[in-house]
Amino acid sequence: MLGAEVIRLAGAFLVAWALMQAPAATDAKLTGVWSVVITTPDGQQRETIYELKVVGGKITGKVYTMFNAQDIADGKVEGENFTFAIVTRMGEQERRMVTEGTIAGDELKLKRRMPAGGGPPPGAGGGKGMPAEMTARKLAPEEAKKKLAALAPPPKLPLPELRDLPDNGLARTPPMGWNSWNKFRTKISDAMIREIADALVSSGMRDAGYVYLNLDDGWHGTRDAQGNIRANERFPDMKALGDYIHSKGLKYGIYSSPGPKTCAGFEGSYGHEEQDARSYAAWGVDYLKYDWCSARVVYTTAEEQRAAYQKMATGIQRAGRPIVYALCQYGQNAVGEWGAKAGGNVWRTTGDIRDTWASMERIGFGQDVWAKYSRAGHWNDPDMLEIGNGGMTDVEYKTHMSLWALLASPLLAGNDVRQMSEATKAVLLNREVIAVNQDKLGQQAQRVSQDGKTEVWARPLAGGAKAVGLFNRGEEPAKVTVRLTELGLKGKVKVRDTWAHADKGTAEGEVTQTVESHGAVLLRLTQ
Repeated sequence: MLGAEVIRLAGAFLVAWALMQAPAATDAKLTGVWSVVITTPDGQQRETIYELKVVGGKITGKVYTMFNAQDIADGKVEGENFTFAIVTRMGEQERRMVTEGTIAGDELKLKRRMPAGGGPPPGAGGGKGMPAEMTARKLAPEEAKKKLAALAPPPKLPLPELRDLPDNGLARTPPMGWNSWNKFRTKISDAMIREIADALVSSGMRDAGYVYLNLDDGWHGTRDAQGNIRANERFPDMKALGDYIHSKGLKYGIYSSPGPKTCAGFEGSYGHEEQDARSYAAWGVDYLKYDWCSARVVYTTAEEQRAAYQKMATGIQRAGRPIVYALCQYGQNAVGEWGAKAGGNVWRTTGDIRDTWASMERIGFGQDVWAKYSRAGHWNDPDMLEIGNGGMTDVEYKTHMSLWALLASPLLAGNDVRQMSEATKAVLLNREVIAVNQDKLGQQAQRVSQDGKTEVWARPLAGGAKAVGLFNRGEEPAKVTVRLTELGLKGKVKVRDTWAHADKGTAEGEVTQTVESHGAVLLRLTQ
């Protein structure tokens, strides 16, 4: 009997010991450096490194990409499963993205839950094009050491003292043109851009005001021995391309980043700001979009962000060519307060738009707070147009155009203008709607009223007229009413429907229109 009791006690001890060791074994298995390599829709290889330290079932560490190093917070292990939050900070702003994982042999199966707002944190860089589910492999110590060294931020270079730069005199109305990113991402070439230039002319878009032809991410190559930026093999001669664009009566736009890398991983302007500005001027560039992305690897404060943008603006001034300067930093750090002071003509107020009703609606109807910063030469930018890319209906695209016109936003088409439907042309080429956007008074619209899913937005126009948008965000047709007193108008007004290209007589007291689901009526009221 004694022997049986000893065996029983020994067995119980072994079970208890095994249970005690299980968390420690999981901790050891998870602790280390893990790599996720994905191919983006653009065909780019992207690597994300997870440096995990697990003690007592709690996970700490960092996540590294070429764009940033993000803290891990609230990490915990439960059996073979674990969760942690990836924290992105810029100044006082913070966003979290939850990652769920499962240990599967010598791999980790990771699943990301996006933060509120429907996308990666603004400027996350590595979040663009990354799938929601990924597989990570553990790196051997030597490989891990090399990877972490390669992802270490470069030494921080001196930034200029903050000062208010003079107005460059450009963009007295919101810039209009075309940008390659929304439709083509990095899949652009010299031949394609020339075809786009031809199509902007033949379609009538140039004559309607769309004059900037802007190359977004994807044109960069490497630097030569002197540090001068060169284009990649798809762009054999950037000056010749600029000459062709100019020969069509268009203006030439380009893209870079204050950081070491662009959003797609190409060569950024970090440490070469004045040198790059001189190259752009020599090529005949007329517009620069300067995208934050990997700059967050180096710069961590709001003051540094402003100074980094000021540094390129000064380089542009010294290069001696008029270049419209667009700050793309996703509306962080109250950019409306300092964007113009840093030399900006345009500044983004939001993360990237997507070709969906939900994205466009969330961004477009969220711009009221920015209105006070908009004025001639300095514009709020809720991102580029998705009109014609196929993710929304023609009705929704009209709403998109109506909103962006009222918001005095840059109108940068993002579709394939070489092959547009008549419906797309009708939206993009509506001269009356464009006239609202380009009104020389330069005041952004604000929300006048909201009743459930219907809203009224209005902006004053030069000469005393009012542009009024009646919007229906609901799923059924609805009547939308605006009282003239809400617009500061008295007596009778003449009513012009800019989409119908028709006078609607006069109104007194109020104006009521039936607006279709997800639709807009854009009126011009005059006395």
